[in-house]
Amino acid sequence: MARDFNLIWARIKRHEGEIFAQIRGGRFCYAVEGNAIVPDRTNVVISRKQLEEASKLLPLGNTVPVQHLRGPSYIYAVLMDPRIRQLDW
Repeated sequence: MARDFNLIWARIKRHEGEIFAQIRGGRFCYAVEGNAIVPDRTNVVISRKQLEEASKLLPLGNTVPVQHLRGPSYIYAVLMDPRIRQLDW
């Protein structure tokens, strides 16, 4: 299913600085810097392009489908969070 990533990106930006939970319970927040997010618990920068690529695989059951991307556990945590998902996937 094709999704408008601009809507997803707007949600991601709106929730900058809030607490998110990884699949194994780690908690983090992120800053939006240009066209990327920067989680506070790692030095990995996750580009909008990586998040957009991951969005084509939604919904995610775990991190396996996004292992080829940078920061798969952070990508999963952000994209599968109810604040970002809403009722779309």
